[in-house]
Amino acid sequence: MRVGTFVLAAQFPGQGQGEALHRAVRTAEVAEEAGLDSVWLAEHHFVPYGVCPSAVTLAALLLGRTRRLRVGTAVSVLPTVHPVALGEQAALLHLTSGGRFTLGVGRGGPWVDLEVFGAGLDAYEQGFPESLDLLLRWLTEPRVAAQGERFAFREVAVVPRPGELIGGEAAPEVVVACTSPKSVRLAAERGLPMLLGMHCGDEEKAEMVAAWRRCAREAGRTPDEIARIGAGHVSAGVAQLADRRADAAEALVKAMPGWLKQGLDAHVTVDGRHRSMRDPVAYTELLCGLHPVGTPRLAADRLAATSERTGITRFALLAEGSGDLAATEENVRRLGAEVLPMLV
Repeated sequence: MRVGTFVLAAQFPGQGQGEALHRAVRTAEVAEEAGLDSVWLAEHHFVPYGVCPSAVTLAALLLGRTRRLRVGTAVSVLPTVHPVALGEQAALLHLTSGGRFTLGVGRGGPWVDLEVFGAGLDAYEQGFPESLDLLLRWLTEPRVAAQGERFAFREVAVVPRPGELIGGEAAPEVVVACTSPKSVRLAAERGLPMLLGMHCGDEEKAEMVAAWRRCAREAGRTPDEIARIGAGHVSAGVAQLADRRADAAEALVKAMPGWLKQGLDAHVTVDGRHRSMRDPVAYTELLCGLHPVGTPRLAADRLAATSERTGITRFALLAEGSGDLAATEENVRRLGAEVLPMLV
């Protein structure tokens, strides 16, 4: 089982943006010290929900500050970036880190980001498959041209080529954030593992994994391929440790609703469509029930149960839910020292 931490760089009420980013960097540094497998970096624009606007840029910094930790994006939002530009950055990080970079990509949301970056709503509603296919070609072929609806250009050389990594994988690992049957099918047909969100429980994740396997079989994947690719699925969640479960839950219920309300309320749709918002307190309580929130023994049992029900063995756990730097560092250290040994 591979356990990593999910870093949102969340700006809690009363905090500055620099404070949130400092906590994000320290979380990754402590994760390596604590023996965790990986760190996964979120990307958001114009909102305090998360103040990292470029997951690949922060990934570059953290790859330079660590020696063993795998660093992934969760996720880089494809509709607001040119897939070739993202592919070049991914190749660069793959080569210079010795293959420790994972590129997580997703469709994002119908936010004003699409207006600011000039992508337009169609890039979100229709353009994701084209962008993903172009990105995958860039990461696997020596020369690439495009004749699509959004991207059209003459053949050019791929520089640097991911396959130039000596003694490592020929391309960086790519995972796809999946929130709908359409995205599950897309990931399965492209032969890519899924990143499943922290709002989902074990039953929903198990259903999505089963649907992915079915779609992969329909796409002609062999049982060995399905098993190999499926081993890369990632389950996002929340982790908060304390000597008593009530104390762990209380730490989150006291801090997370204020951040959730402030952060989610700041999202603006590009076309003025109505958004239904979760109740922040109820959502926090839901997360406490779904994920490893409590004693180290409870956390280990919760992760093992999720793995048994879903078949997923990789986890990206949000450890900054208290909003406090010292508490976040302690949380990550306890994950490594007290929970990981129970999962061997």
